[in-house]
Amino acid sequence: MPLALLALAVGAFGIGTTEFVIMGLLPEVADDLHVSIPTAGHLVSAYALGVVIGAPLLAALTSRMSRRTVLIGLMALFVAGNVLSAFAPGYDSLMAARFLSGLPHGAFFGMGAVVATTMVAPERKARSVSLMFLGLTVANVVGVPAATLMGQHLGWRATFLGVSVIGLVAIASLALLIPHDHAHAPAVGLRRELAALKSLPVWLALGTTVAGFGALFSAYSYITPMLTDAAGFADGSVTLLLALFGVGATVGNLVGGRLADHSLRGTLFGGLTSLAAVLALFPLLMSTEWTAALAVVLLGMAAFVTGSPLQLMVMEKASAGPSLASSANQAAFNLANAGGAWIGGLALAAGFGATSPALAGAVLAVLGLGVAATAATVDRRRSVPGRERVVATHVPHEAEALQH
Repeated sequence: MPLALLALAVGAFGIGTTEFVIMGLLPEVADDLHVSIPTAGHLVSAYALGVVIGAPLLAALTSRMSRRTVLIGLMALFVAGNVLSAFAPGYDSLMAARFLSGLPHGAFFGMGAVVATTMVAPERKARSVSLMFLGLTVANVVGVPAATLMGQHLGWRATFLGVSVIGLVAIASLALLIPHDHAHAPAVGLRRELAALKSLPVWLALGTTVAGFGALFSAYSYITPMLTDAAGFADGSVTLLLALFGVGATVGNLVGGRLADHSLRGTLFGGLTSLAAVLALFPLLMSTEWTAALAVVLLGMAAFVTGSPLQLMVMEKASAGPSLASSANQAAFNLANAGGAWIGGLALAAGFGATSPALAGAVLAVLGLGVAATAATVDRRRSVPGRERVVATHVPHEAEALQH
């Protein structure tokens, strides 16, 4: 695997850290800015909104720019957003800074996935994407806990300055390690990128992302009350258990990338099936502490097995213009975050019990399987005999050159 993937992983590590660390610092932020914790919680939504808007918008605006330049520029915007967050004088300015920080998130992962797959042989594409995503999953194991401790001891503003330093390291890594070929790659153009989004298989792949990761966030958004109310863990143990989720996600991501290079659709179906099964077993697994800890690890593994297959599938279905569709998949991921949390909250509010969000997630995972099955049926009608993967019939000159 090329060393340039390390630069993408460093950027992903910084982005993953800043996305999730705010959740652990809400009490400190609320106290310092004199707002309630629920009001401070809107900072999470502001970042997610930035991702959803920024992913397709920035991908479209930069469609004719070199990929290397775009990646560096997106990371510079990320650094600016975090520096502004650190020096925000009040709540409203911090909201705006968090929105700005979220804007480059989806476009970076989308463009990064395209670059990663063009630097490796075709049989290693999924693994290259999973190695970039490794930065995101490791952030949940190392980055978020470390940044949370920094914020608790040095103040929440120090956390955002620390994340900004990670962003600067990522910029230097991108400048040094991303091949200059990507500074002169032929531009696909916005018209072709938009045309690729008109494809039904692309939308079915995006729909699978929304349903599949909606299943994860339906449960994960309420994992703390499950662990404390159902499994009987003390509040102080939750941080360690969430790190176990990150370990499971890291393992699942790496395994999913390797398996997807052998069978893209088989890995996707297997991952969604495993996710549905784990979530359906949550009421049983949450009955004792050790099985609850196991459930957290299995949840991370089952969910992130599907990460790189879904990203690669969207890119293959939009092979005539993959950057915009790849970024749109990151927007779909954040829609899944918001939608899954809402659905899980409905189950909890209806009085179905502490583990009911997991059961709601199991239903969403089954829905994701249904969407994936529909996509497979569509592919079979368009497929070339003997080939598992189905891509667009038109392949741009750049893709042909990269394949050779």
